Amino acid sequence: MQLCDIVATRGARLSAAGIFGILKKIGRDTVKDGKKSVVALDGGLFEHYTKFRSSLESTLKELLGDEAAETIGIEQSNDGSGIGAALLAASHSQYLGVPES
Repeated sequence: MQLCDIVATRGARLSAAGIFGILKKIGRDTVKDGKKSVVALDGGLFEHYTKFRSSLESTLKELLGDEAAETIGIEQSNDGSGIGAALLAASHSQYLGVPES
């Protein structure tokens, strides 16, 4: 069980680093105008393995800082992969009629 916890903690910390990178890229890594952001995660590991979830949340808080971490919510999203694929297809379809430059 200890080995599982070590692997889960490492995976959670790497996941948090990826989420932080995306938040930084889109400018949501600091407190701005009181806006809140929600990160939706899908998967049994996040949903059922509390060690992974708590490690991911604490690492993200460590990377963001206490104040900015208050503006970020992490939520479980059921069927997030299907929803994400649908959103991607919809966003891509609006550009099909636009000529490439």
